[in-house]
Amino acid sequence: MGLMEPVKLRILTIKDLDAVVDIDYSLLGKKRRGYWETRLERAETSGVPSLAAEVNGKVIGFILGSASGWEFGIPESVGWIDTIGVVKEYQKKGIARLLFKELHSMFKKVGVETVYVFVNWKDWDLLQFFDKMGFKRGDMINFQLNI
Repeated sequence: MGLMEPVKLRILTIKDLDAVVDIDYSLLGKKRRGYWETRLERAETSGVPSLAAEVNGKVIGFILGSASGWEFGIPESVGWIDTIGVVKEYQKKGIARLLFKELHSMFKKVGVETVYVFVNWKDWDLLQFFDKMGFKRGDMINFQLNI
């Protein structure tokens, strides 16, 4: 199941826009270039760097995270995992785990004590992944109003 090629983790930058758009498209079936351009620009000032995973110089996965700065009354000791994406052929090979573990250590360095992530209740793979990473159901409740 493991990878033969070495995986290199590095900071995700706006130069990775094409790779992120392609990975997102391969997973969701939509091209969202404008969306990702905004997200990657914002990620560069988010308190912790977002990360890319590369094999042979090609981006095969990414994780976007941020450390809170008292938005909505949430203390600075809170971090968020926003998005994680791994190319289909590299899924279930430990790439997401590598990305998460590195982001986790960066969170610790900046004083984050609690990490939140929103996952669709029907997304079994992601629920299992975050469970394996040690996440539990938190005290926050997701409210939704359809208009």
